[in-house]
Amino acid sequence: MILTTLEGVPGKEILEHYGIVQGSTVRAKNIGKDFLAGMKNIIGGELKGYTELLQEARQEALDRMVLQGQQLGANAIVNIRFATSSVAQGAAELFAYGTAVRVS
Repeated sequence: MILTTLEGVPGKEILEHYGIVQGSTVRAKNIGKDFLAGMKNIIGGELKGYTELLQEARQEALDRMVLQGQQLGANAIVNIRFATSSVAQGAAELFAYGTAVRVS
């Protein structure tokens, strides 16, 4: 599966258009990461626990989007974007979406 944020795949022709595909996950902070984040707010520095949480969430959302594209018969997803939103206190959704296509 070719994945790109571009509107097309350089050097390839879009043969079929399958439409929008998406994947999402909702993640919540845990008390340990929350405590350590509070300490970092006092002394400064990267919130590594949250960085890891977001990296895992991005990958899971991306994997779910790719699976949806594969089920449609696509071999590429173009114009990929990510979005986040707060769904509850201490929980956020990470959303990946793009356009599933078949390229030559």
